[in-house]
Amino acid sequence: MPFREHVLALDIGGTKLAAGVMSRAGEVRSFVRTPTRVEEGPDKVIERLLDLGHEALAAAGHGQADMAAIGIGCGGPLDPVTGRVQGPPGLPYWDDVPIVDVVSAAYARPAFLENDGTAAVLGEYRFGPWRDVAHMLYLTVSTGVGGGLILDGQVHRGAAGNGGEFGHVIIDWNGRVCGCGQRGCIEAYASGSSIARRASEALSTDAASSMRGLDVVTAETVSSHARRGDPLARRIWDETTAALGRAIAVMINVVEPQLVVLGGGVTRAGDAFLLPVRRAALTQAMRPAGAAARVELSSHGDTVGVVGAAASAFFYLDDGATA
Repeated sequence: MPFREHVLALDIGGTKLAAGVMSRAGEVRSFVRTPTRVEEGPDKVIERLLDLGHEALAAAGHGQADMAAIGIGCGGPLDPVTGRVQGPPGLPYWDDVPIVDVVSAAYARPAFLENDGTAAVLGEYRFGPWRDVAHMLYLTVSTGVGGGLILDGQVHRGAAGNGGEFGHVIIDWNGRVCGCGQRGCIEAYASGSSIARRASEALSTDAASSMRGLDVVTAETVSSHARRGDPLARRIWDETTAALGRAIAVMINVVEPQLVVLGGGVTRAGDAFLLPVRRAALTQAMRPAGAAARVELSSHGDTVGVVGAAASAFFYLDDGATA
């Protein structure tokens, strides 16, 4: 196989690590994942990430020497130029971690770091089913909320390389405290960790709920119990989709994208997530901007982080001339 035809992609999330091998044509040759376990600290997490990468290589029938490069997607803030992770809210103790140097040395291949939201929008733009889209906004709704932006066919990174932190759009300046330290960010209302936290807070009262007595309450728990008609879960879920829809309306007004793509673990709820978010976003956006936009789920499902990290590696290998 041609040397430059494949890359190894590593996706670092607050809840899970994922790895996969992907071809230049967009074929995901392997995909594996494991819990992050952030409480173990960066060294242990990175050790297991590297092991996971080797597992992905073996599953694809490749060795590390077959890879053109390693793409790494991670939540920000980070510095894609120096290859350092700089204290993301979802990764405690990851302060100035030189992840690119570590990964490049471990695999003896060049490595590239990208904000996971920016990586994902590159993945959707390059490998998604969308045609004739020059303006695309991507939101990942997972442990946290992140995003990426394509404008006029060009990826937008901003002055410091972290442009697209849509999870920290503030919808209530007197609202809930976010992991970033501010109040009222959309991440404090729509992320998977926030959904679970708000449900647990509600369960600490005397409110009746079918979730009461469960050992662990997650965003998926809230979603499934809401579908079954549980009133407390339904309230939390409705608040979540309304908050996210409002935030997306703001983003549509500012950017006027043709397409908003939603990915991440919370989107596994499918239409129960997409339909109310889409309705809230498009009805609250200004009329011309809302009429020009579509809101859709990612075409890549759980592999979106790996696809994005791979797309970023190809982007840099190709000199980053265009998205």
